[in-house]
Amino acid sequence: MTEQSKEEFLSVDLTKHLVMEIIKVWSEDGAGKVVEIPADMTARDVCQLLVYKSHCLDDNAWTLVEHHPILGLERCLEDHELVVQVQASMSSDSKFLFRKNYAKYEFFRNPLNFFPEQMVAWCQESDGSIPQSQLLQNFLNSSSCPEIQGYLHLKEPGRKSWKKLYMFLRRSGLYYSTKGTSKEPRHLQLLSDLEDSNIFTIITGRKLHNAPTDYQFCIKPSKGRSDCKELKMLCAEEEQSRTCWMTAFRLLKYGLVLYQSYNIPQQRKSNLLPFSAPVRSVSENSLVAMDFSGRTGRVIDNPLEAQSAALEEGQTWRKRSQRMNVLGSPSPLHPSSLSTVIHRTQVWFHGRIMREEAHRMIIQQGQVDGLFLLRDSQSNPKAFVLTLCHHQKIKHFQILPCEEDGQVFFSLDDSATKFTDLIHLVEFYQLNRGVLPCKLKHPCTTVAL
Repeated sequence: MTEQSKEEFLSVDLTKHLVMEIIKVWSEDGAGKVVEIPADMTARDVCQLLVYKSHCLDDNAWTLVEHHPILGLERCLEDHELVVQVQASMSSDSKFLFRKNYAKYEFFRNPLNFFPEQMVAWCQESDGSIPQSQLLQNFLNSSSCPEIQGYLHLKEPGRKSWKKLYMFLRRSGLYYSTKGTSKEPRHLQLLSDLEDSNIFTIITGRKLHNAPTDYQFCIKPSKGRSDCKELKMLCAEEEQSRTCWMTAFRLLKYGLVLYQSYNIPQQRKSNLLPFSAPVRSVSENSLVAMDFSGRTGRVIDNPLEAQSAALEEGQTWRKRSQRMNVLGSPSPLHPSSLSTVIHRTQVWFHGRIMREEAHRMIIQQGQVDGLFLLRDSQSNPKAFVLTLCHHQKIKHFQILPCEEDGQVFFSLDDSATKFTDLIHLVEFYQLNRGVLPCKLKHPCTTVAL
């Protein structure tokens, strides 16, 4: 490349990145932030920018949500989508929300939870001879022809009635059969293609559309500011079925691009970002037991030794707290009083929210196993409630205070296991399932922009 061509290249490149656009992003507490971004900035890059500006932890679960309040729809933008392009197709009442979605790539980790065998056509046709471990490979390989099948309710245009139809989702689009469950070409009618459409969750109640179940979703044209008449409104019989249809739609539309985003979460074009963000990540696999009794620390490999060390550390913590309690102190930071309020500093504690609000937050952030939050109990002012998701079901466990030798402890198993404070309780159940259906894995988090 000659010197002149290098200068021309740099000139064009710099001009390209001088094109800036304004977007506004809202947090779940109703606060908004105006951000100036390059026209070719992806959703993932915008999330990293907001993570950096908000001083929160980046764990690849943060996402931008395209929210349409009048239509009652929302969807999580894919990491690779250009935010400015999406904004251009949104109506004036629509907005971007900044939120966590732990289920964004969960299907890559646990595909069998997302694709029931009876809904995957090739599993039925092969009589189980093809291992389900190859399921994702079929979706990611553009030459293969995966197909999702099953009954869905379709809202009839211009009416509040719904019709139950047998449908097929393929790379070419979503079809329904005009004759029972027949998939003969002459019986198939195209309902929507994938290329020019996006799939949304319907967030308004089932009563508004007279839906037969709570598990509504819709397909919306991605180009232009469409209205209700252009929406293909659908309803599944259960949550797992809805999740399967929506996940398959994403995989068939984007395929390998989603897998690349999942595998390389921190990869981004450095020339797109006008800042240097410290990228940090925490996962349950990165936590190891350590022994610091010697001159240098060592990793404890033996699980029995690790469990013993954890119990010993817990007893030491409790004894230290009790000693401090016996000493007594007029300070407002007295251990006995501190244990009753210290949890309010944690991202998983949400204060006096109602059960319905806790449900809404869990659903919005992905309904994956181990997603949890703690809140004040509405029925007992001295108690707390652990809200936990397991197998897409949301369960509630009451945490009761108990007193022993003048010390207040907290327990959710009738005092069989007691903790000096709620932080201690959460840390224990992050490592041990105990009486819970699964370990606590993902804190339900909100952030103020």
